[in-house]
Amino acid sequence: MASIPSPSAQPDDDADAYVGLSAEDAEQQARERGWTTVRALPPGSIITMEYLVGRLNFEVEGGAVKRCWVG
Repeated sequence: MASIPSPSAQPDDDADAYVGLSAEDAEQQARERGWTTVRALPPGSIITMEYLVGRLNFEVEGGAVKRCWVG
């Protein structure tokens, strides 16, 4: 039987630290800190809710991050 793969570790980072940054600065900082997927979304976007290790989500309004969450 094949072994169950273990997900790679994601950065130990505070998602709230991105709130207030410009979308461009937040994405650059997230990638420098090791996030493999960075997703910027407008407010009210319809998205799937599956958890993806290594993904950081930004809700962006007026060019600035208003909310940020992992997964």
